[in-house]
Amino acid sequence: MVFLIAYTVFEVPSNYFLKLMGPSKWFAFLMIVWGGVSMCIGSVKNYAGLTAARFVLGIFEAGLAPGLAYYVSFWYRSNERSIRLAFIYSTATLAGAFGGLLAYGISHMNRAGGLPAWRWLFILEGAPSILMGVLIFFILPDYPEGSRFLTSEESELAVKRMQFNGSKGKASTMTWSDAKATLTDWRLYAHYVIYFTKSCPFSSLSLFTPSITRGLGYDSFTAQLMTVPPCKIIF
Repeated sequence: MVFLIAYTVFEVPSNYFLKLMGPSKWFAFLMIVWGGVSMCIGSVKNYAGLTAARFVLGIFEAGLAPGLAYYVSFWYRSNERSIRLAFIYSTATLAGAFGGLLAYGISHMNRAGGLPAWRWLFILEGAPSILMGVLIFFILPDYPEGSRFLTSEESELAVKRMQFNGSKGKASTMTWSDAKATLTDWRLYAHYVIYFTKSCPFSSLSLFTPSITRGLGYDSFTAQLMTVPPCKIIF
């Protein structure tokens, strides 16, 4: 719960820093820090340490989902964003579907190096985020204008097509009139309703499937495998 509190509070401030620092730098920073914090969870000694680590993890992981939505708006017009965001957000559920297989394999590392398996789980799943954060810093393009992988003509075209229907990397700071126009738009609240109604099943599937499956009477190892689609067919 403390993770979700931090996640909720820091989503909006995170997008401010994304614009301030640039997507590649900010995403890289978030991934490296939350990967490091995740690895640190594998070394906590008490409940207070676990709670503090989970809160800090929520702070830095909060920037991913809203940051990706904001980032896509730099490159695609409004009628082009839905399918891109659908692909991005579906990867979280896909990762949850096969995360059980990884957890099952790591569970056999119990007492390897003197550490229980649950500690290895956080250590080994945090390390790739750090490595990917380093890659993101060097390879993720920030904005269409001045992007290295586009020619000057392509960059100019990309900027022109987003002139009236997208966010701008070099745009000025939002004014109060801009904020008012956004907050009084009924579509914003329709989006809230849709987002809230999808969050419960989405979170249940991606985060709690092993616990739900174990509640049906399976042992921990089998419950992890039952969350993986191919293993469901076998069982």
